Amino acid sequence: MNTDSTPRIAGVDVGGTFTDIALYDPVRNVVDIHKLPTTPDDPTTAIVDGLDALGRAPLVVHGTTLVTNALIERRGAPTGLITTAGWRDVLEIADELRYDTFDLNLRRAEPLVPRHLRLTVTERIGSDGQVVEPLDEEAVIEAGRQLLDRGVEAVAVAFINSYRNPVHELRALHLLQEAFPQLTACASAVVAPEIREYDRFSTAAGNAYVQPMTTRYLNRLGDRLGSPPMIMLSDGGITTARAAAARPIALVESGPAAGAMAAAHMAQTCGYKDVIAFDMGGTTAKVSLVHDGTPARTHTMEVARAHRFKRGSGFPVRVPTVDLIEIGAGGGSIAWVDDLGLLKVGPRSSGAVPGPACYGKGGTDPTVTDADLELGYLAPDSFLGGAMTLDTRAAQQALENLATQLDTDRRTAAAGIADVVNNAMATAARLYISEQGRDPRGYRMVAFGGAGPVHAYGVARLLHINEVVFPRGAGVASAIGMLVAPRAVECTTSLVVSLDDPDWDAVDATIDDLEKQARAQLEEADVHPADTRLEAAADMRYVGQGYEVTVPLPLEVIRAHDTEGLLAAFETEYRTRFDRVLHGMPAQVISWRLRAMSSPAVTTVELDQPDSPGTPAPTGVRPAYFPETGTYVDTPVYRRAHLGQTKITGPALIEETESTVVVGPAGSVHIDDKGNLVMTIEHGERR
Repeated sequence: MNTDSTPRIAGVDVGGTFTDIALYDPVRNVVDIHKLPTTPDDPTTAIVDGLDALGRAPLVVHGTTLVTNALIERRGAPTGLITTAGWRDVLEIADELRYDTFDLNLRRAEPLVPRHLRLTVTERIGSDGQVVEPLDEEAVIEAGRQLLDRGVEAVAVAFINSYRNPVHELRALHLLQEAFPQLTACASAVVAPEIREYDRFSTAAGNAYVQPMTTRYLNRLGDRLGSPPMIMLSDGGITTARAAAARPIALVESGPAAGAMAAAHMAQTCGYKDVIAFDMGGTTAKVSLVHDGTPARTHTMEVARAHRFKRGSGFPVRVPTVDLIEIGAGGGSIAWVDDLGLLKVGPRSSGAVPGPACYGKGGTDPTVTDADLELGYLAPDSFLGGAMTLDTRAAQQALENLATQLDTDRRTAAAGIADVVNNAMATAARLYISEQGRDPRGYRMVAFGGAGPVHAYGVARLLHINEVVFPRGAGVASAIGMLVAPRAVECTTSLVVSLDDPDWDAVDATIDDLEKQARAQLEEADVHPADTRLEAAADMRYVGQGYEVTVPLPLEVIRAHDTEGLLAAFETEYRTRFDRVLHGMPAQVISWRLRAMSSPAVTTVELDQPDSPGTPAPTGVRPAYFPETGTYVDTPVYRRAHLGQTKITGPALIEETESTVVVGPAGSVHIDDKGNLVMTIEHGERR
């Protein structure tokens, strides 16, 4: 509950094109919002400018794409790896699978640590956690010296079976920190204490690779803000800057996770059961699922793919994260013509600088935003509430150049861009949702991000979704999501337990240790022990299978040593995922997870944008293109703040400062009792 003791809190989402600010004022019990261009050379500049525009806050929650961009663009620190003798090439051997059996030119993502920077030392821990061969401490120090001489700034220590007993890794880490304080070092058993050495080694290498730049960035941001910020994690929780700097790989989906949290908050508030969160910003589009007010989460993701849309072409990262799909389709995505003369959109983006041609900052490539302007969806004089005027002539010239390559006219090229990008997003969403064993037609869509409301109608029609909801402040929803996110941490460890004869003493010791770790980290984030909630889960599988499913568990089931309850929970989750269970097959737990969280500091979101109820009247009319009509239609334009309860039938354009909602001819909209704009789409007869 919001109370008088709640401080002013700001959520800050730094995207590739815009920086969004949402500031909660507990005195007025409202949220002020602001959007401004990102400053790529120094993102802290836009953050400080945005906060100055709204008034500073003592507590800032920050989400960033810094980590994922550094991994994709290979902008991390020179990194070394110290590992067990005989395990030097784990990062290249990987899982020994070809992600595309028929691709003769198959490429893998290059390891973050090249072979000459991967050194080995004598040590060995057995699979039971017992020391087989002691650690050669002198070899550790010598390896650190060699790596330092080769220009390394960060080192990952990753030994075989350290998930079962981290004693050697922790000792090696201590030796390196003591002998070479100028090196940044981390241990795989701390970063990802889970079974499977390739995933664990890969995660540790990624963590070390981004740790120096993340630490510098967070320190600089803290200096400019006057105090350290809180940081959004990939799983939708927030943590301290110190904890984030120690494990920056946990920020790999920091920004997108905030959008899923905003959609989850709306789902809880409105009582929506199943929601598709559709977040389209300036650089990328993200799709995630929310069930019963909780975003779907996973514990394995893949980054820096050699082939953007082929799973297995990147390297794995084992961190808790909101389960989502991300594609290179945003307002700044560049349209181009391939060697076959076909129109393509993205994944290359114009970013914040120079940005789309219509931004007037020197960009000449045609982008999705240029097409949206040409199609009448955006007004040149009311972009960002009039704070930014779009250059219509520059957009037209960029589109003319593209049209010439396509041997068509400018407007047809613009319509083609919208059609290609909508189909790309809908196809990716359909595949992602079907992989979860679900049907998009059973969901509502919640659309947000600067470009999400513009394209939601087109994407929803392609997915046969009947209802799309646009929250107030949809253009800055990710920043708002940071305000309603809890302080949270998830701790994990691998302990293989057979359900035929579980060792409950070992399980109890494991859960107690996880709870101790989680509570300590929350206390560091100023969470009172009485305000801490615990959630348990286990990675489970049938014996002999190679992959697990994560099963949510009531903590009481574990505490009560309820083997039957554990098996029942596994079978329920397995049936949901695969529509079957394997009767008679023994099951086992591979890893145990414990998530600790607080209540969100902000539980209700009221924007400081008072509505003017009454009969809505258009503020104007402008021609807009709709695929159903195949032509431009004179379309009424409304201000969202002026809409009352009256139902508006499409086509219509509904503007607010941060975004524009496009309502096509098959749509109609109304404002619900929560202030959300709800669009209903008539799909007609389905084939």
